[in-house]
Amino acid sequence: MKRFVAATDGSEGANRAIDVAAELAKAVGGSLHILNVAGNLSGEALDEVMRSASLEKNVGDIIDSHSRGILIAAAERARRLGALDVHTQSAWGDPAEKILEFAQSVRADAIAVGKRGQGRLAGLLLGSVSQKVVSLAPRVVIVVP
Repeated sequence: MKRFVAATDGSEGANRAIDVAAELAKAVGGSLHILNVAGNLSGEALDEVMRSASLEKNVGDIIDSHSRGILIAAAERARRLGALDVHTQSAWGDPAEKILEFAQSVRADAIAVGKRGQGRLAGLLLGSVSQKVVSLAPRVVIVVP
């Protein structure tokens, strides 16, 4: 295993997934590819975006800026942990589908994702990103609690 993908939405769970993927990449001298799906905002982040929106700024531009900030922080975190070959990418769309597409495009050996903080019932009814990735990925998936 030499190529790792970590998906982040900026949450603590995603940060833990970045940590695990960075440690693995460091251990094997591999690469870490970090993805943020820009349109996948938590309620708090969406509130922040809406407060920032004005007539001069497009909401899409604000969301892209928010995504860049998440990616910069994730890359810095990974490098602090010793990952040397770190790449970032932003995407729009269904988070699980974009994670799977991105992993395929970089020929990742493994994907690291955080376990969502949804309750058991919500996870069963709605399905989480991590559950969807685990069930559809043709490669190793590491779900970090």
